[in-house]
Amino acid sequence: MSAVKSPKAGNQPNKVSQLIVGAEDDVNNPGTEFQPQWVEDIRVNLSAVKRRTATLSNRRSVKKAWQAAWLLKAISCIDLTTLSGQDTPGKVRRLCAKARSPVRKDLQQALEIESLNITTGAVCVYHEMVQTAVKALEGSNIPVAAVSTGFPAGLSSIEIRIQEIKASVAAGAKEIDIVITRAHVLNGNWRALYDEVKAFKQACGDAHMKSIIATGELSTLNNVARASMVAMMAGSDFIKTSTGMEPTNATLPVTLTMVRMIRQYQALTGFRVGFKPAGGISTAKDAINYLILIKEELGDSWLNPKMFRFGASSLLADIERQLEHYATGRYSANHRHPIG
Repeated sequence: MSAVKSPKAGNQPNKVSQLIVGAEDDVNNPGTEFQPQWVEDIRVNLSAVKRRTATLSNRRSVKKAWQAAWLLKAISCIDLTTLSGQDTPGKVRRLCAKARSPVRKDLQQALEIESLNITTGAVCVYHEMVQTAVKALEGSNIPVAAVSTGFPAGLSSIEIRIQEIKASVAAGAKEIDIVITRAHVLNGNWRALYDEVKAFKQACGDAHMKSIIATGELSTLNNVARASMVAMMAGSDFIKTSTGMEPTNATLPVTLTMVRMIRQYQALTGFRVGFKPAGGISTAKDAINYLILIKEELGDSWLNPKMFRFGASSLLADIERQLEHYATGRYSANHRHPIG
């Protein structure tokens, strides 16, 4: 399941599944040598970024079958996440069961989407829960992502952070979400940031690496853009906005800044990098706004779980609630759509 068609006047299909088309492309970023000039040349026009992102919230939202198709696309791109001190094996197994079947069977039948076999994009957990999640997801092709490198602050020693990555990969994690040292960005020490992220990428081996920029702690969009570029040069397969635990997490201005760096990096190198907004995305309307921004800025080939993910825990419940409204004409309470 990949791109979602844009609606055309007077052309309303009978089935939601007819709106979801295209093939999935994989991320491919081996990284490059450190290029300081690429970083020094970056300038972000804050007022232009705000004007561009304001157009998303001000426009009329998609409706009916089109909305349902976009929401199903969003589900397929969710990293269903639990990162709590209260995590238990039982909670993780329930989360994995929801990842396998994120839309209730009766809603699948009402929407006529059973043949799509929709799952979430991944399940994201702490290292301690990786083996539990891997076992619970056997046979599903849903990857397990592990947060790593001293998540969320990233202030443990470099040796311990590298050991943590290797341990999670050995336990079966196919994706590693690393956190960068924010001080490298705040001090403008771009070479140190490059060397750190490159060392993490080497430790990941065959696992895909998502670099968490922690945008809410980088002070300016210029820093966000430059950190994104350096992380991609060092080999990041994805760049990710936030840990979800900063005072400010994913926002549309930050997202626009980062995806334009992805576009610029591809123009400079020919390599594709995925994107993951995380933290604070909890409503179906928010999810559609992010997907539309990706479609308009990067194109349909990014609208699949190999190139785009939401880092979310509560988002799925609201999406399923909106799908029930589309299928039945009635809104239900949030507690009827548990995620774990």
